[in-house]
Amino acid sequence: MSGLQSLRVGEIVNRGSLEGSDLRALRQVFYEDGIVTAEEAGLIFDLNDACRERPADWADFFIEAVTDYVVFQEKPQGYLTADNAHWLIERISHDGRVDSKTELELLVNVLDKARWAPVSLVKFALEQVKAAVIHGDGPLRAGKSLSAGAITEAEVDLLRRMIYAFGGDGHIAITRAEADVLFDIDEAVADQKPNPVWTDFFVKAIANVMMAASGYRVPSREEALRQEASLHEPDQQTSVLAALLSMVRANLASIQDAYQDQTSEERALARLEHQRIQIITNEEITEAEAAWLVSRLGRDGRLSPSETALVKYLEQESPKIHPSLSEAVARLVTAA
Repeated sequence: MSGLQSLRVGEIVNRGSLEGSDLRALRQVFYEDGIVTAEEAGLIFDLNDACRERPADWADFFIEAVTDYVVFQEKPQGYLTADNAHWLIERISHDGRVDSKTELELLVNVLDKARWAPVSLVKFALEQVKAAVIHGDGPLRAGKSLSAGAITEAEVDLLRRMIYAFGGDGHIAITRAEADVLFDIDEAVADQKPNPVWTDFFVKAIANVMMAASGYRVPSREEALRQEASLHEPDQQTSVLAALLSMVRANLASIQDAYQDQTSEERALARLEHQRIQIITNEEITEAEAAWLVSRLGRDGRLSPSETALVKYLEQESPKIHPSLSEAVARLVTAA
Protein backbone atom coordinates (compact mmCIF):
# COMPACT_ATOMS: atom_id res chain seq x y z
CA MET A 1 0.00 0.00 0.00
CA SER A 2 2.88 2.33 -0.82
CA GLY A 3 0.47 4.85 -2.36
CA LEU A 4 -1.15 5.52 1.00
CA GLN A 5 1.39 8.25 1.59
CA SER A 6 -0.13 10.20 -1.31
CA LEU A 7 -3.52 10.41 0.43
CA ARG A 8 -4.22 13.40 2.64
CA VAL A 9 -4.55 11.38 5.83
CA GLY A 10 -3.83 14.39 8.05
CA GLU A 11 -6.61 16.37 6.43
CA ILE A 12 -9.09 13.51 6.95
CA VAL A 13 -8.04 13.16 10.58
CA ASN A 14 -8.45 16.89 11.18
CA ARG A 15 -11.98 17.00 9.83
CA GLY A 16 -12.91 13.88 11.84
CA SER A 17 -14.92 12.15 9.12
CA LEU A 18 -14.29 9.61 6.39
CA GLU A 19 -16.20 10.03 3.17
CA GLY A 20 -17.00 7.41 0.57
CA SER A 21 -14.44 8.87 -1.81
CA ASP A 22 -11.75 8.55 0.88
CA LEU A 23 -12.53 4.88 1.38
CA ARG A 24 -12.57 4.23 -2.36
CA ALA A 25 -9.11 5.79 -2.61
CA LEU A 26 -7.86 3.69 0.29
CA ARG A 27 -9.21 0.52 -1.29
CA GLN A 28 -7.60 1.37 -4.63
CA VAL A 29 -4.23 1.90 -2.98
CA PHE A 30 -4.62 -1.26 -0.90
CA TYR A 31 -5.42 -3.50 -3.87
CA GLU A 32 -2.63 -2.04 -6.04
CA ASP A 33 0.07 -4.03 -4.29
CA GLY A 34 -1.70 -5.74 -1.35
CA ILE A 35 1.12 -4.75 1.01
CA VAL A 36 0.50 -2.98 4.32
CA THR A 37 3.55 -1.65 6.19
CA ALA A 38 3.72 -0.96 9.92
CA GLU A 39 3.48 2.78 9.27
CA GLU A 40 0.45 2.32 7.03
CA ALA A 41 -1.27 0.07 9.57
CA GLY A 42 -0.71 2.84 12.11
CA LEU A 43 -2.27 5.40 9.76
CA ILE A 44 -5.33 3.17 9.27
CA PHE A 45 -5.75 3.01 13.03
CA ASP A 46 -5.35 6.80 13.23
CA LEU A 47 -8.20 7.20 10.74
CA ASN A 48 -10.37 4.75 12.66
CA ASP A 49 -9.69 6.51 15.97
CA ALA A 50 -10.17 10.06 14.67
CA CYS A 51 -13.20 9.68 12.42
CA ARG A 52 -16.54 9.21 14.14
CA GLU A 53 -18.38 9.50 10.82
CA ARG A 54 -17.46 6.64 8.50
CA PRO A 55 -18.98 4.85 5.50
CA ALA A 56 -20.90 1.67 6.33
CA ASP A 57 -18.28 -0.52 4.66
CA TRP A 58 -15.33 1.05 6.51
CA ALA A 59 -15.40 -1.71 9.14
CA ASP A 60 -14.84 -4.43 6.51
CA PHE A 61 -11.89 -2.58 5.02
CA PHE A 62 -10.38 -1.79 8.43
CA ILE A 63 -10.59 -5.42 9.60
CA GLU A 64 -9.22 -6.77 6.31
CA ALA A 65 -6.29 -4.36 6.05
CA VAL A 66 -5.12 -4.64 9.66
CA THR A 67 -5.50 -8.43 9.67
CA ASP A 68 -3.47 -8.61 6.48
CA TYR A 69 -0.70 -6.57 8.07
CA VAL A 70 -0.46 -8.26 11.46
CA VAL A 71 -0.98 -11.85 10.27
CA PHE A 72 0.40 -12.01 6.73
CA GLN A 73 2.85 -9.12 6.34
CA GLU A 74 4.66 -9.23 9.67
CA LYS A 75 7.06 -12.11 10.23
CA PRO A 76 6.63 -14.98 10.82
CA GLN A 77 3.95 -14.90 8.14
CA GLY A 78 0.73 -16.62 9.15
CA TYR A 79 1.57 -16.51 12.84
CA LEU A 80 1.40 -13.93 15.62
CA THR A 81 4.25 -13.33 18.04
CA ALA A 82 3.83 -11.97 21.57
CA ASP A 83 5.20 -8.60 20.39
CA ASN A 84 2.69 -8.35 17.53
CA ALA A 85 -0.15 -9.34 19.85
CA HIS A 86 0.93 -6.68 22.33
CA TRP A 87 0.94 -4.06 19.54
CA LEU A 88 -2.58 -5.02 18.53
CA ILE A 89 -3.88 -4.93 22.11
CA GLU A 90 -2.34 -1.50 22.64
CA ARG A 91 -4.01 -0.16 19.49
CA ILE A 92 -7.55 -1.44 20.12
CA SER A 93 -7.98 -0.97 23.87
CA HIS A 94 -7.83 1.44 26.78
CA ASP A 95 -7.41 0.18 30.34
CA GLY A 96 -7.85 -3.39 29.15
CA ARG A 97 -11.19 -2.81 27.37
CA VAL A 98 -11.80 -2.83 23.62
CA ASP A 99 -13.43 0.41 22.51
CA SER A 100 -15.78 -0.72 19.74
CA LYS A 101 -17.48 -3.75 18.24
CA THR A 102 -15.47 -3.26 15.03
CA GLU A 103 -12.21 -3.59 16.94
CA LEU A 104 -13.56 -6.63 18.75
CA GLU A 105 -14.39 -8.20 15.38
CA LEU A 106 -10.85 -7.35 14.26
CA LEU A 107 -9.48 -9.20 17.28
CA VAL A 108 -11.54 -12.31 16.55
CA ASN A 109 -10.63 -12.18 12.84
CA VAL A 110 -6.92 -12.01 13.63
CA LEU A 111 -7.24 -15.04 15.92
CA ASP A 112 -9.16 -16.87 13.21
CA LYS A 113 -6.73 -16.09 10.35
CA ALA A 114 -3.50 -16.73 12.27
CA ARG A 115 -2.33 -20.33 12.31
CA TRP A 116 -1.14 -19.79 15.87
CA ALA A 117 -1.31 -16.80 18.20
CA PRO A 118 -0.09 -16.20 21.76
CA VAL A 119 -2.47 -17.43 24.44
CA SER A 120 -2.38 -13.92 25.94
CA LEU A 121 -4.30 -12.67 22.89
CA VAL A 122 -7.16 -15.14 23.20
CA LYS A 123 -7.28 -14.50 26.94
CA PHE A 124 -7.60 -10.77 26.23
CA ALA A 125 -10.40 -11.52 23.75
CA LEU A 126 -12.28 -13.71 26.23
CA GLU A 127 -11.91 -11.03 28.90
CA GLN A 128 -13.91 -8.63 26.74
CA VAL A 129 -16.93 -10.92 27.06
CA LYS A 130 -16.21 -11.40 30.74
CA ALA A 131 -16.22 -7.61 31.26
CA ALA A 132 -19.56 -7.28 29.46
CA VAL A 133 -21.07 -10.00 31.66
CA ILE A 134 -19.71 -8.65 34.94
CA HIS A 135 -20.24 -4.92 34.33
CA GLY A 136 -23.13 -5.00 31.87
CA ASP A 137 -21.51 -2.44 29.55
CA GLY A 138 -19.04 -2.10 26.70
CA PRO A 139 -19.43 -2.60 22.94
CA LEU A 140 -21.20 -5.95 23.34
CA ARG A 141 -23.94 -4.34 25.42
CA ALA A 142 -24.28 -1.07 23.49
CA GLY A 143 -27.92 -0.31 22.76
CA LYS A 144 -29.13 -3.30 24.77
CA SER A 145 -30.96 -3.32 28.09
CA LEU A 146 -29.15 -6.24 29.68
CA SER A 147 -28.27 -6.41 33.35
CA ALA A 148 -24.86 -7.30 34.72
CA GLY A 149 -24.43 -10.90 35.84
CA ALA A 150 -26.20 -12.46 32.84
CA ILE A 151 -24.83 -13.93 29.63
CA THR A 152 -26.60 -14.03 26.28
CA GLU A 153 -26.55 -16.76 23.65
CA ALA A 154 -24.80 -14.32 21.29
CA GLU A 155 -22.02 -13.83 23.85
CA VAL A 156 -21.63 -17.60 24.28
CA ASP A 157 -21.39 -17.91 20.49
CA LEU A 158 -18.67 -15.24 20.50
CA LEU A 159 -16.74 -17.10 23.21
CA ARG A 160 -17.00 -20.26 21.13
CA ARG A 161 -15.68 -18.42 18.05
CA MET A 162 -12.70 -17.16 20.06
CA ILE A 163 -11.91 -20.59 21.50
CA TYR A 164 -12.24 -22.22 18.06
CA ALA A 165 -10.06 -19.56 16.43
CA PHE A 166 -7.22 -19.94 18.91
CA GLY A 167 -7.28 -23.74 18.58
CA GLY A 168 -6.42 -23.54 14.90
CA ASP A 169 -6.55 -26.85 13.08
CA GLY A 170 -4.81 -28.81 15.84
CA HIS A 171 -5.95 -30.90 18.80
CA ILE A 172 -5.01 -28.38 21.46
CA ALA A 173 -6.70 -28.65 24.85
CA ILE A 174 -8.28 -25.60 26.44
CA THR A 175 -5.42 -23.83 28.22
CA ARG A 176 -5.32 -22.70 31.82
CA ALA A 177 -5.55 -19.04 30.78
CA GLU A 178 -8.71 -19.69 28.78
CA ALA A 179 -10.30 -21.88 31.45
CA ASP A 180 -9.55 -19.27 34.10
CA VAL A 181 -11.65 -16.67 32.27
CA LEU A 182 -14.48 -19.17 31.74
CA PHE A 183 -14.54 -19.98 35.46
CA ASP A 184 -14.70 -16.23 36.22
CA ILE A 185 -17.68 -15.85 33.88
CA ASP A 186 -19.42 -18.84 35.45
CA GLU A 187 -19.00 -17.32 38.91
CA ALA A 188 -20.48 -14.05 37.61
CA VAL A 189 -23.64 -15.72 36.26
CA ALA A 190 -24.12 -18.23 39.10
CA ASP A 191 -26.98 -16.31 40.73
CA GLN A 192 -29.00 -15.92 37.53
CA LYS A 193 -31.45 -18.39 36.03
CA PRO A 194 -29.25 -21.01 34.33
CA ASN A 195 -28.66 -20.42 30.63
CA PRO A 196 -28.49 -23.89 28.99
CA VAL A 197 -26.36 -22.61 26.10
CA TRP A 198 -23.76 -21.31 28.57
CA THR A 199 -23.89 -24.49 30.69
CA ASP A 200 -23.43 -26.70 27.62
CA PHE A 201 -20.40 -24.66 26.51
CA PHE A 202 -18.86 -24.30 29.98
CA VAL A 203 -19.07 -27.95 31.05
CA LYS A 204 -17.66 -29.16 27.74
CA ALA A 205 -14.76 -26.71 27.98
CA ILE A 206 -13.91 -27.68 31.56
CA ALA A 207 -14.38 -31.39 30.77
CA ASN A 208 -11.86 -30.87 27.96
CA VAL A 209 -9.40 -29.40 30.46
CA MET A 210 -9.99 -32.24 32.92
CA MET A 211 -9.50 -34.95 30.33
CA ALA A 212 -6.29 -33.33 29.07
CA ALA A 213 -5.01 -33.03 32.66
CA SER A 214 -5.81 -36.74 33.06
CA GLY A 215 -3.60 -37.68 30.11
CA TYR A 216 -6.16 -38.12 27.35
CA ARG A 217 -5.72 -37.13 23.72
CA VAL A 218 -8.27 -34.41 23.12
CA PRO A 219 -10.38 -34.00 19.97
CA SER A 220 -10.45 -30.80 17.96
CA ARG A 221 -12.09 -27.88 19.70
CA GLU A 222 -14.92 -27.88 17.17
CA GLU A 223 -15.78 -31.45 18.09
CA ALA A 224 -15.25 -31.00 21.83
CA LEU A 225 -17.37 -27.84 22.10
CA ARG A 226 -20.07 -28.32 19.49
CA GLN A 227 -23.33 -26.78 20.66
CA GLU A 228 -26.08 -29.18 21.71
CA ALA A 229 -28.02 -27.19 24.30
CA SER A 230 -31.65 -28.28 24.54
CA LEU A 231 -33.01 -27.63 28.01
CA HIS A 232 -36.77 -28.08 28.21
CA GLU A 233 -38.79 -26.22 30.81
CA PRO A 234 -38.85 -28.55 33.84
CA ASP A 235 -42.22 -29.73 35.12
CA GLN A 236 -43.29 -29.31 38.74
CA GLN A 237 -41.61 -32.58 39.75
CA THR A 238 -38.30 -31.73 38.07
CA SER A 239 -35.91 -29.09 39.41
CA VAL A 240 -33.93 -26.79 37.14
CA LEU A 241 -30.73 -28.47 38.39
CA ALA A 242 -32.08 -31.93 37.51
CA ALA A 243 -32.97 -30.68 34.03
CA LEU A 244 -29.46 -29.23 33.64
CA LEU A 245 -27.90 -32.50 34.77
CA SER A 246 -29.98 -34.46 32.28
CA MET A 247 -28.84 -32.15 29.47
CA VAL A 248 -25.19 -32.27 30.55
CA ARG A 249 -25.25 -36.07 30.82
CA ALA A 250 -26.62 -36.45 27.31
CA ASN A 251 -24.32 -33.87 25.74
CA LEU A 252 -21.10 -35.05 27.38
CA ALA A 253 -21.93 -38.68 26.66
CA SER A 254 -22.14 -37.79 22.96
CA ILE A 255 -18.49 -36.68 22.88
CA GLN A 256 -16.93 -38.90 25.55
CA ASP A 257 -15.64 -41.41 23.00
CA ALA A 258 -13.72 -38.60 21.27
CA TYR A 259 -11.25 -38.59 24.18
CA GLN A 260 -8.71 -41.35 23.71
CA ASP A 261 -5.90 -42.77 25.84
CA GLN A 262 -2.52 -41.58 24.63
CA THR A 263 0.53 -43.69 24.01
CA SER A 264 3.87 -42.43 25.31
CA GLU A 265 4.78 -41.54 21.71
CA GLU A 266 1.59 -39.47 21.29
CA ARG A 267 2.27 -37.62 24.55
CA ALA A 268 5.80 -36.82 23.36
CA LEU A 269 4.47 -35.53 20.02
CA ALA A 270 1.91 -33.35 21.84
CA ARG A 271 4.69 -31.84 23.97
CA LEU A 272 6.74 -31.13 20.86
CA GLU A 273 3.75 -29.38 19.24
CA HIS A 274 3.33 -27.17 22.30
CA GLN A 275 7.04 -26.36 22.27
CA ARG A 276 6.85 -25.46 18.58
CA ILE A 277 3.95 -23.07 19.18
CA GLN A 278 5.77 -21.49 22.11
CA ILE A 279 8.88 -20.94 20.00
CA ILE A 280 6.91 -19.38 17.12
CA THR A 281 4.77 -17.10 19.31
CA ASN A 282 7.54 -16.42 21.84
CA GLU A 283 5.12 -17.03 24.71
CA GLU A 284 4.69 -19.91 27.12
CA ILE A 285 1.51 -22.00 27.12
CA THR A 286 0.52 -23.03 30.64
CA GLU A 287 -1.56 -26.18 30.66
CA ALA A 288 -4.20 -26.59 33.33
CA GLU A 289 -3.00 -29.07 35.93
CA ALA A 290 -5.23 -31.23 38.11
CA ALA A 291 -4.27 -29.36 41.29
CA TRP A 292 -5.24 -26.03 39.74
CA LEU A 293 -8.57 -27.42 38.54
CA VAL A 294 -9.35 -28.69 42.04
CA SER A 295 -8.64 -25.22 43.45
CA ARG A 296 -10.93 -23.54 40.90
CA LEU A 297 -14.00 -25.73 41.25
CA GLY A 298 -16.24 -24.10 43.83
CA ARG A 299 -13.54 -21.54 44.61
CA ASP A 300 -15.91 -19.14 46.36
CA GLY A 301 -17.14 -21.86 48.70
CA ARG A 302 -20.06 -23.04 46.60
CA LEU A 303 -20.68 -24.73 43.28
CA SER A 304 -22.45 -22.86 40.51
CA PRO A 305 -25.34 -24.65 38.76
CA SER A 306 -23.03 -25.47 35.83
CA GLU A 307 -20.28 -26.78 38.12
CA THR A 308 -22.82 -28.85 40.04
CA ALA A 309 -24.10 -30.43 36.85
CA LEU A 310 -20.53 -31.20 35.77
CA VAL A 311 -19.38 -32.84 39.02
CA LYS A 312 -22.61 -34.86 39.35
CA TYR A 313 -22.08 -36.15 35.81
CA LEU A 314 -18.49 -37.10 36.63
CA GLU A 315 -19.59 -38.81 39.84
CA GLN A 316 -22.36 -40.81 38.14
CA GLU A 317 -20.57 -41.75 34.92
CA SER A 318 -17.15 -42.27 36.57
CA PRO A 319 -14.82 -41.61 33.62
CA LYS A 320 -11.19 -42.39 34.39
CA ILE A 321 -9.75 -39.05 35.46
CA HIS A 322 -6.77 -37.87 37.51
CA PRO A 323 -6.93 -39.21 41.12
CA SER A 324 -6.94 -35.74 42.68
CA LEU A 325 -9.86 -34.78 40.41
CA SER A 326 -11.75 -37.94 41.40
CA GLU A 327 -11.25 -37.11 45.07
CA ALA A 328 -12.42 -33.53 44.50
CA VAL A 329 -15.52 -34.72 42.63
CA ALA A 330 -16.47 -37.07 45.49
CA ARG A 331 -16.00 -34.29 48.03
CA LEU A 332 -17.90 -31.68 46.01
CA VAL A 333 -20.83 -34.00 45.27
CA THR A 334 -21.21 -34.67 48.99
CA ALA A 335 -21.18 -30.93 49.71
CA ALA A 336 -23.54 -30.00 46.84
